[in-house]
Amino acid sequence: MMKRFAFCCVCFLAALRSFSQQSDERSVWLSELDLSKMTCVMGIPKINQSIKGEAMHIGGEKFTHGVGTHAYSRMLVNLHGTATRFSAKVGLDDGAYIHASISFYVVGDSKVLWESGPVKKGEKPKAINVDLTGIKKLGLLVTVNREDISENYADWADARLDFSGEKPVALANVVNAKQFGILTPPAPKKPRINGPEVYGVRPGSPLNYRIPATGIRPIQFSVEKLPQSLQVDKSTGIITGTISQKGRYPMMLIAKNKFGKSKKMLTIITGDKLALTPPMGWNSWYIYYSQVSDSVMRLSADAMVKSGMADYGYQYVNIDDGWMNKPGSKNPEESGLLRNGKGEIVGNGRFPDMKDLADYIHSKGLKAGIYSSPGPRTCAGYTGSYKYEAQDAATFARWGFDFLKYDWCSYGSVAKNNSLQTLQAPFTLMGEALKKSGRDLVFNLCQYGMGDVWKWGGEAGHSWRTGPDLGTSTGSFIPGFYNVALNNSEHWQYARPGAWNDPDYINIGWVGGSGSKGTKTTFSPNEHYAYMSLWSLMASPLFFSGDMSRLDSFLLNVLCNHEVIAVNQDILGRQGKIVRNDSTGMVMIKELADGSKAVGLLNFPGNKKNAVDYFVWDDSGDGSRKIKVTAAELGINGRFSVRNLWTQKDLGVFNKDFEAEVPYHGVVLIKISQ
Repeated sequence: MMKRFAFCCVCFLAALRSFSQQSDERSVWLSELDLSKMTCVMGIPKINQSIKGEAMHIGGEKFTHGVGTHAYSRMLVNLHGTATRFSAKVGLDDGAYIHASISFYVVGDSKVLWESGPVKKGEKPKAINVDLTGIKKLGLLVTVNREDISENYADWADARLDFSGEKPVALANVVNAKQFGILTPPAPKKPRINGPEVYGVRPGSPLNYRIPATGIRPIQFSVEKLPQSLQVDKSTGIITGTISQKGRYPMMLIAKNKFGKSKKMLTIITGDKLALTPPMGWNSWYIYYSQVSDSVMRLSADAMVKSGMADYGYQYVNIDDGWMNKPGSKNPEESGLLRNGKGEIVGNGRFPDMKDLADYIHSKGLKAGIYSSPGPRTCAGYTGSYKYEAQDAATFARWGFDFLKYDWCSYGSVAKNNSLQTLQAPFTLMGEALKKSGRDLVFNLCQYGMGDVWKWGGEAGHSWRTGPDLGTSTGSFIPGFYNVALNNSEHWQYARPGAWNDPDYINIGWVGGSGSKGTKTTFSPNEHYAYMSLWSLMASPLFFSGDMSRLDSFLLNVLCNHEVIAVNQDILGRQGKIVRNDSTGMVMIKELADGSKAVGLLNFPGNKKNAVDYFVWDDSGDGSRKIKVTAAELGINGRFSVRNLWTQKDLGVFNKDFEAEVPYHGVVLIKISQ
């Protein structure tokens, strides 16, 4: 009797314990966690909506709970080891790009617990039901399966975490890295003439060159051996005029103020080549998009001079898409005639006088850039140059523009096929028209790397995009600019004076404005230095595309280091080459005209093909590591001297190798000489 009673008591207590555990089981929607910790490549994650702010639909099925994001996207959650299950239905939102392709991953404690495989638009949602027993950290990841990152709208529908203890908490998923402060020393009071040693112009074309010089103003400029057909403004240092004969014209630039004097040789080469070094300047797109105007172009030209950027060689002030009238627009500013009675393209209401604008930019000693498309419409839907190529080239020249960005956009709608000849034709056509226009216009081919453009782009123009738009995002676990640089660096052998691989703009500072004031990019200080270092090593066109009215001391220290820029502007015209990129770090080496080498040591660990690497599982360290470059990699024998280009300090003489501690997502940029 007593034994039966005791047995019943044990059973009762066990049942009570089980009931208690079940009653403690709770759940939380993913949308209830702190979504500011979820990163996405564009936009902000939306609660119970798609990233576009609309109802979530996957394969025609509507969902009222979940999180809408934009791949690449990731989120790390602290489960405290008490979670039991993660469930969701995932897929591409029906509002995504028709050719979008993404993959979902559920990662726990450095192991992939579930993966979707490639997901395409229109497919039915895929169900997730993952056991999380014992898992401490959960990573939710969406990656992109194609080069173009745009409109990859991903939905975590009905996403829920079950747990029986402490509530899950979203984590920042960042490394507590040591960050560089301001590295660039201030310019001396005494004049220092910057810029490359060569400048190209065609015979008879108007020349407008501002001597780039730092130092306390006023500065008095003069030029020894200046050709008689040229003149220099002694107070501004602006050289103007024309040279009719082909040849090399060496001259000595001189800048003098009350603190001292500086001299530098410049050789003007009159011939068939322009852009003998990579073009430098500013482009309006990533801060104003298609809402650019005459007034912001003038303000940006003013800022280029006032901020000192022009003193370091930045000279192009370029309008991007949105200056023309737009077919079908209801906006009175841009709904006027597409072309006048002569067939000439006209500016919209935001651009009342294109020639006057170009003249204003020229008055600063700067150069004016403009934008068009070989298709009937630009990327933003404005008037393109299709069937008006020669006339538009002549118009741009008559207005006084010095640079043309020519964007593929709608040309695909009129192209007969995707043959190499078809891909080349519109750029060859416009390139020839520009040569006959009577004015030097540097020609940028913006067609995203199609048809291996690096193999033929130099015959049509002066620079060519090697991939899709970089955008304004920080990318995935590795910033977008780094992956773009890896792609661009594959074509190093095609870069040369007058012909440059273009990975897109330098999108730092305040970007993404259009109708708003924009937002500040979330790149770390280390990433800023890595960005500028890579673009300089790759001999890429240096075009800043942030807000020129919001340049702070840190941004200017990144954009305006004369020793770093000198690597980009080196007259040998070699693009840096990656000699090592593995678990020990990345090393890129660029040969320079004086026989020295610029070397970038970069610390960007992880493999974008490995889902585990997108998350910080152990945040106890700062991510720094020592990276070495060897004499064998440098192709030298014996001792060599090393100079840090960012700090502009000599580091000493070394033998066999050089090693430096590089912070997480940072760079050490050095110059090695013998």
